[in-house]
Amino acid sequence: MIAEAASAKINLALHVTGRRDDGYHLLDTLVAFADIGDRLTVETAAAGAGISLEITGPFAKGLSGADDNLVLAAARTLEAVAAKRGKLVPPARLSLEKNLPVASGIGGGSADAAATLRALNRLWGLDLSAEALAELSAPLGADVPMCVVGHPLRATGIGTDLHPFAAFAGADALLVNPGVSVSTPAVFKALTARDNAGIGAVPDLSDREALIAFVATCRNDLEATAAKLAPAIADALAAVDNTAPLLTRMSGSGATVFGLYDSAEAAKRAAEAIAAEHPEWWVMPTKLMPAV
Repeated sequence: MIAEAASAKINLALHVTGRRDDGYHLLDTLVAFADIGDRLTVETAAAGAGISLEITGPFAKGLSGADDNLVLAAARTLEAVAAKRGKLVPPARLSLEKNLPVASGIGGGSADAAATLRALNRLWGLDLSAEALAELSAPLGADVPMCVVGHPLRATGIGTDLHPFAAFAGADALLVNPGVSVSTPAVFKALTARDNAGIGAVPDLSDREALIAFVATCRNDLEATAAKLAPAIADALAAVDNTAPLLTRMSGSGATVFGLYDSAEAAKRAAEAIAAEHPEWWVMPTKLMPAV
C-alpha cells in the first residue's frame, strides 16, 4: 500500500490580470501548502477489478466514486499515459480520506487528483518526474499542476506556469470555512475588473516576517466578489480579524479564509475562540510548509 498526503493549498495572494479569448482568466498567485489535508492510499487490486475508489472521512458525504470524480479521472489519465508508453498497469484500489471541505478554495479536489498521480506513479513504477506529472495533469484543472508540485510557488498564466520558490518561510495559520460552497465559475463571471496589476517582483521570502509583510501588500481579486455572492465569507473574515492575526484573507475563490499568526499558540487560541462562537464552522489551526 502506498499513501500520499493531499495537502490543503492556500492562495496567499491571487491577482486576476486578464482574460484570454477562450475565456480562461490570467492569474498571478502565490501559493503555499498546509500541513493538513486529505489522505489517499493506493494498492494493487485483484485481476479484472479495474480501478475503484472508496471515500471516507468527515467530508465524504456528497462525494462518490462515480466516473466524474477527479481522483478517478486522474487515475485514468495516468493509465492512458502508461498505455501510450507500452506498459499495461495492474488494477488499483484507491481510498480517499476526505478531511477538507468540498468546493472551499483550498484545492481539495485538485490536491486529491495530484496525490493520485504521485501515488499511482509509484505503484505502477512509471518513474515519471514531478514536472512530467504536472504537465500531464493540466487538463484535469488549472490547480492540479501546482498541487502535483506541492511546494511553495508562484503560478502565472491560467495557473499552470509554475515557478517554485527555492526559499520560503513557514508560518502559523488558521483556516476557517463557514460551511458554504462557492462556484468558482460564478465568481469569475461576476468579476467587474479583470485587468488588474500583477504581483510584481517578489523579494526574498525566506524570513517569516518578510513573507507576511510582502503578502500584506498583495490581494485576492476574487475576495470581494465571492463575499458578495456568499456573505458568510465576510462573516468568516470578520471573525478571523477579531482574533488579531497578522494578516487575514480569503483563499482561492472561497469560501475558506485564513489568518496568519506570530505563533502556533496564537493560531490555536484563535481557533478555539472562533469554534466556540461558530460551532457549525470548520476551523483548523495549521502551519504553512516552508520550501524544502
